[in-house]
Amino acid sequence: MKPPGGTTGLARWRLAAIACGVALLTVACSSSSSTASGGSSSSAAGSTTFSASSALCADAAALRTSLDKLTHIQASAGQGAVNEVKTDLAAVKTAATNFANDAKGQWQPQTSSLKSALTSLQAEVQKLAANPTTAGMSSVVTALGQVTTAAQQLFAAVGKDCPSGT
Repeated sequence: MKPPGGTTGLARWRLAAIACGVALLTVACSSSSSTASGGSSSSAAGSTTFSASSALCADAAALRTSLDKLTHIQASAGQGAVNEVKTDLAAVKTAATNFANDAKGQWQPQTSSLKSALTSLQAEVQKLAANPTTAGMSSVVTALGQVTTAAQQLFAAVGKDCPSGT
């Protein structure tokens, strides 16, 4: 016999578990690649004929910042965790679009991959918001891992022209 408020408590627990899973995934993924976290690429700068503008590098830095916020959800957010993810995801999508527009086709495979991963994450977050379950949490964490991988690949490529990310 559960009291009527028991469902809310269960939902809070699930959302907290989601946030913890996201945080664990972030730590695991970010420790595997220094390029995604702002480190420099080992390849020689200037290997392309494209000269990155300061605006484009600023877009890359803004994208990195918004992705960092998305992947560092606070477990204490409770019920607000899904809403926080939705808000952060919208900011990342905007930053990714700005970057892709200013890149004018440069790094198109990487930007397309990131946008696709963001769309998949958005779908999984919407499913989770409608029906908070452990399976839904797992799907969100998996989709977030795909976003992280796509972002690492993009920043590895961009690092050749914007090594500092600014």
